[in-house]
Amino acid sequence: MNSGYKVFAPASVANVACGFDILGFALQKPGDEVIARFSDRKGLIISKITGAKGKLPYEVEKNTAGFAALKLLEHLGEAGRGIDLEIHKKMPFGSGLGSSAASAAASVMAINELMGRPLTKRELLPFAVLGEQIADGAYHADNVAPSLMGGMVFIRSNQDLDVHRLHVPKGLYAAVIYPHVKVLTKDARDVLSDQVSFKKSIEQNGSLGGLIVGLYNSDLDLISRSLRDVIVEPQRAKLIPNFYEAQEAALNAGALGCSISGAGPSIFALCANSLIAENVGHAFKEVFDNAKIENDLFISTINQEGAILC
Repeated sequence: MNSGYKVFAPASVANVACGFDILGFALQKPGDEVIARFSDRKGLIISKITGAKGKLPYEVEKNTAGFAALKLLEHLGEAGRGIDLEIHKKMPFGSGLGSSAASAAASVMAINELMGRPLTKRELLPFAVLGEQIADGAYHADNVAPSLMGGMVFIRSNQDLDVHRLHVPKGLYAAVIYPHVKVLTKDARDVLSDQVSFKKSIEQNGSLGGLIVGLYNSDLDLISRSLRDVIVEPQRAKLIPNFYEAQEAALNAGALGCSISGAGPSIFALCANSLIAENVGHAFKEVFDNAKIENDLFISTINQEGAILC
């Protein structure tokens, strides 16, 4: 077998407070790596998985990276081509940081490189989304799109994958903490009511519009006023121990805003610069360290590249 292509795809923060299922941004790290190479054997196989502690299936159709790769190969008319995948998980499962999305994004880009780069990153998006759907049953791109394409991403329509990258003000940083508590995506969705009042809907829509305008105008005060979630956060916060204490600590340390990353339990804060992000990270850690909850902290700019060859 040849050396193939290795692709890194980063973690991502979905929802970004006021944009449930339609906003997300990429981090610099952590992330997952996928290697794709030609094989003498017929068809696509997953030959190696590391970092998953036995939690991921080797069956292509049941694996996010494998299924995404398979769907891309079928689209290219190469489903019978002998291809070997290696998946190296370098980020935690169930963290709310888009682990399955990163694997799917890295997989489709690695396959695309192996096949001579016939598609653009944007054209790879539908196949990566299909892969992540294996993990949580939902067809949405708020993790996959930023992980693959980079940046802060707005999805006007998940069904149509009408995806747009937003302007990110210079110097914007994120502090993200992953407390080691278990929150399943299914459970995080099951707690959500399908009934939303007009008042809360109007307030949430105002915050979403305000955040987008604030990003384009580099208006940090408007961004800060807009990083509020009056619909999903109040329902999911009870799943994350010490959430409100961590949120208050982040805001007191100077964060522009703070909310749940994806389905949780990770919590993110957007910050005006790296110094504030470091201070917010320290405040985050103090809360969970005092609560005797193991945690991992990530300080990052908004990753503008997304998935890359490495």
